[in-house]
Amino acid sequence: MKKYLLLLFLYPAADTFAQIPEDAVRYSWYPQNGTARNLAIGGVMGSLGGDITATYVNPAGLGFYKTREFVFTPGIFLNKQKANYRETSTTEKKNAFGLGPTGFVIGSVNRYQPKNSSAFSIAITQTANFNNIIRYKGLNNYSSFSEQFAEEFSKSGLSINEVLNTNSQLPYTSALALQTYLIDTVRVGSVLQVRGAPENILDAGQALRQEMLKTTNGGIYELAIGGAYNQGDKWFFGGTLGIPIVNYKSNIEFTESDTSSNTLNGFKNATYVDHFKTSGVGVNLKLGVIYRPQEYIRLGLALHTPSLYLMKDEHTASLTSNLETPSGQTETFSESSILFTNNQPGESRYMQTSPWKAIISASYVFREIENVKKQKGFISADIEYVNHKGSRFSSDAEAPSTEEKDYYKALNNVVKEQYKGAFNFKVGGEVKFNIVMARLGFGYYMNPYKDAGFKVNRMLLSGGLGYRHKGIFIDLTYVHNLTKDASFPYRLEDRANTYAATKQNLGNVVATVGWKF
Repeated sequence: MKKYLLLLFLYPAADTFAQIPEDAVRYSWYPQNGTARNLAIGGVMGSLGGDITATYVNPAGLGFYKTREFVFTPGIFLNKQKANYRETSTTEKKNAFGLGPTGFVIGSVNRYQPKNSSAFSIAITQTANFNNIIRYKGLNNYSSFSEQFAEEFSKSGLSINEVLNTNSQLPYTSALALQTYLIDTVRVGSVLQVRGAPENILDAGQALRQEMLKTTNGGIYELAIGGAYNQGDKWFFGGTLGIPIVNYKSNIEFTESDTSSNTLNGFKNATYVDHFKTSGVGVNLKLGVIYRPQEYIRLGLALHTPSLYLMKDEHTASLTSNLETPSGQTETFSESSILFTNNQPGESRYMQTSPWKAIISASYVFREIENVKKQKGFISADIEYVNHKGSRFSSDAEAPSTEEKDYYKALNNVVKEQYKGAFNFKVGGEVKFNIVMARLGFGYYMNPYKDAGFKVNRMLLSGGLGYRHKGIFIDLTYVHNLTKDASFPYRLEDRANTYAATKQNLGNVVATVGWKF
């Protein structure tokens, strides 16, 4: 964590930065989206094929199409977010609409070689949904929110005047804390120190009341164009060009208050507000192959290249401090970051690459015959490996400055130190009763953090029904997503960091309607 704080002042204010290590995992650790049929079977699609979701998982699966179809997949997320912070639990709810794979698949058979065919797809889906609310609160006699600003300023090597000028290198953090006197320099004996006003309360053995409210919105939508070739109903090859579009908004409000009755300790309360927005567009490739050694066995392999994003961040922050005078009166100081960014939101443009992914898969189809109406069902499993630590950030400038290079080098090193590669496991199956199908699935996403102390994972349980008759199909699925994660209100370098253990119970109701033509 020691490099984490250095990131906050390595980059010059001329291009005010906002990238943090959490940005890396935000665009890699989320459950796969799919049609209602695909989600009902746990998201497995590495070898199964025959579903438009294959465009986003293993495009070789498109090779099973020999006709044309249109698919529409709306959904709704029923979100319940629990957090435990300093032995205090809170719960928030927020619902949102979603969009699963929607588009066309066009398959055609080679008239001269009926066992050979090809297929083309164009689809759009919401690959990640960021709509969420996290709230937690508790009593903290261990550390103060102000200490992160004190650490940052003391290690920056900058003077107070340098931090508070209109081209401040620390516009969202220490500049606000100094301007509102939340932190200041004090002489202890012969040593000049930087201290936060709330530290007096901790020194007296009292606790601070802390409360965090974080609201996030947006998602990643990906437009994809896929193609596949079927050779002799034995080998299937495919590729997809993906264009992900990112829209992410975050609003944070953190409040810290004195819990004592002492009106002479210098601090009453402070509120920090942060508004952050990211938008961008990227490109990626997905390549895959499926092999059928026997009619009823399918083996799949897929590789997803990193997505290369061109990103733009907009950032503003404000801080209000209510401090106590020696006579016990309250003085209020308030400031916004736009004072240090030319009265405009801070803006940063940069490039980001997401991790690569590999998928191996196997499926067993009961009564695998050409007439799919007579098939009785299947069972399928996928194993994914996602290299979360492989996310990288870089400047989009043709000739980046030395400061930019140093900042992004430090940021990438922190990403490598905090995250690791992780496996995801999915299994599911379907049983067919003439025109009605029943499905069940399970998915498990492992911890992307290197620190084993973070009890982080994601588990999905799913089930659904499907109807197919005369070229029309309707599927309905419910997915219960249980996610355990960690949320840090702030980070300190000189000790272990306090954090909230979060548990998200996310219900996802998905319907898919389609028809063959």
